[in-house]
Amino acid sequence: MRSTGKLHLGNYVGALQNWVRMQDEYECFFMVADWHALTTDYADTSRIKENSLEVTLDWLAAGLDPEKSVIFIQSHVPAHAELHLLLSMITPLGWVERVPSYKEQQENIKGKDLTTYGFLGYPVLMSSDIMVYKANAVPVGEDQVAHVELTREIVRRFNGFYGKSGDVFPEPAALLTPAAKLPGTDGRKMSKSYGNTVMLTDPEPVVRQKLKTMVTDPARVRRSDPGNPDVCPVGDLHKIFSDKATMAKVNEGCRSAGIGCIECKGWVADALVKLLNPMQERRKKFEENPRLAWDILEAGTERARKAAGETMDDVRAAMGMSLGYEGPK
Repeated sequence: MRSTGKLHLGNYVGALQNWVRMQDEYECFFMVADWHALTTDYADTSRIKENSLEVTLDWLAAGLDPEKSVIFIQSHVPAHAELHLLLSMITPLGWVERVPSYKEQQENIKGKDLTTYGFLGYPVLMSSDIMVYKANAVPVGEDQVAHVELTREIVRRFNGFYGKSGDVFPEPAALLTPAAKLPGTDGRKMSKSYGNTVMLTDPEPVVRQKLKTMVTDPARVRRSDPGNPDVCPVGDLHKIFSDKATMAKVNEGCRSAGIGCIECKGWVADALVKLLNPMQERRKKFEENPRLAWDILEAGTERARKAAGETMDDVRAAMGMSLGYEGPK
């Protein structure tokens, strides 16, 4: 995840929740992507370090375990940049120009000059992030599959040029992880840019106040009008966070106008508070002593540097660029 500061429920449902589960199935590397944050926010770097820590705290609060996984910050492992440079030498310009998000972000992100070399090349940096750990799988949503496919193409091209004694890199698979569509308080996709988020750090009163303002089924104008939870953003939240008993009450009460929207919102707020309270308790320990989080990041950095360093030894050897003298003694 990019260094964007504190995370919201959309980040949790879209990725973080799955990451926590995956720790027991895979050897995982979880990276705070501060260099990637610079591709769009290069003009002001004053909060990059603070934002990186905030992301880390939310990861730890949600259950990422440094005993099971490697947790680190991208810029603390220089091998990412070295491999990015080498991969950029062999990646055709047309390959990065056709990545869907390249044009989409240029059209959608207003007020920032994205006609930079770094922004054009960020998909290659993403490939470096994957390849430097010789990853076999990358957990992504459908909108990121194109990035993994580009990485597979770069892997094939690199192995074709330099893998004379065997492939240097495996071709990573896109590990599609289930992610429910999470609406924000205005009914649109939850996003900081829309100002419609419930943050993982929001205290209970804030969560309940935000839920009170959430849009509902537009056809239910009066309390006596029956509603349809299947077209209601609050209903969408219930499907993700509420138990079966609550869902049964929602379906019966809303469709029959037996309950009002305020009562329905209160039930989903109950579910969110039940989810967030334990996270916020775990986070508090690190907020009170940030050194604990930095110790985890530093230990993760050492593990990441070791793995990435071994990869770069293989890369340099394959390209005939190994360090040190290799001639006759």
